[in-house]
Amino acid sequence: MRAAGHSVGRVPTDRRQTLGRRGEQLALEHLERLGFALVARNHRTRFGELDLVVAREGLLVFCEVKTRRAGSGDPWDSLHPAKRAQVRRMARAFLTEVGERPWTPALRFDAVGVVLDREGGLVRLDHLEGAF
Repeated sequence: MRAAGHSVGRVPTDRRQTLGRRGEQLALEHLERLGFALVARNHRTRFGELDLVVAREGLLVFCEVKTRRAGSGDPWDSLHPAKRAQVRRMARAFLTEVGERPWTPALRFDAVGVVLDREGGLVRLDHLEGAF
């Protein structure tokens, strides 16, 4: 018998969410150090959820964050063509649905891969500007 919230071969949802939130926070702190300001975090659209939307000097960035535990695979493994297309659809929905957002002449799609140790400490953070 399985406990509620668990599925065979998968990490329990609450642990995955905690891992994801930690990775998103580290990615946001990194982007803020680069001079970006947060526009939206975990913004829900009908196509899914945008991790981070940030802006700086005429540039709006949609950032997909992929977080993994050390030794559990590469964060980029799940940034496949279907996921990139989904993020583009979510960005299009964001741009048409959100009234209060900075107007910028340029858009970019970035990806941040975060690897954490067992205690949640940062092992590696890779930021790909214009990832897709």
